[in-house]
Amino acid sequence: MRRIGTALAATMLAGGGLLAGTVPAAAAPTAVDCAVTWGSLDKTGDSVASRRLTAVRTGQHECFDRLVFDVQGTAADPIGYTVRYVDVLHQDPSDVVVPIKGGAILEISLFSSRYDPATGQPYPPLPSVDVTGYRTFREFKITGGSEGYTQAGLGVRARLPFQVFQTANHLVVDVAHTW
Repeated sequence: MRRIGTALAATMLAGGGLLAGTVPAAAAPTAVDCAVTWGSLDKTGDSVASRRLTAVRTGQHECFDRLVFDVQGTAADPIGYTVRYVDVLHQDPSDVVVPIKGGAILEISLFSSRYDPATGQPYPPLPSVDVTGYRTFREFKITGGSEGYTQAGLGVRARLPFQVFQTANHLVVDVAHTW
């Protein structure tokens, strides 16, 4: 009787092994590819009309930090901009040097007046943007502007690749964590 029980147990274990072999293994997590081809040269976009800047916000992603400018208007209206690395950030139009933290500085100019064209009065100031703890961003400042433009400075860890694009009423600036 003992032999039958041992044989039966061995058969059940073997069968269980067969069943276990048919269960798919859990998929290994895939690595995120953070390779970028953006480069670090100046980026520009043309617009025929100034669009009011209504908000600025940021986000952290696995491969880059993101800065988003929200503007009024329709999604079909292009947002005019110039984004470029500078050695020193000079406030427009006074030319006063604006200190900003980071190993490199992106100067961002938006075709967006800081004043209401109908009244000549300044729009309410935008809330500050805190980039504490970001992997690439070090400091962000709205620095001024004139003649229909708003100027901002973005201090980043180093001169890293960046991309700029428009989606609906948002101008997006992504700065990669690495080359």
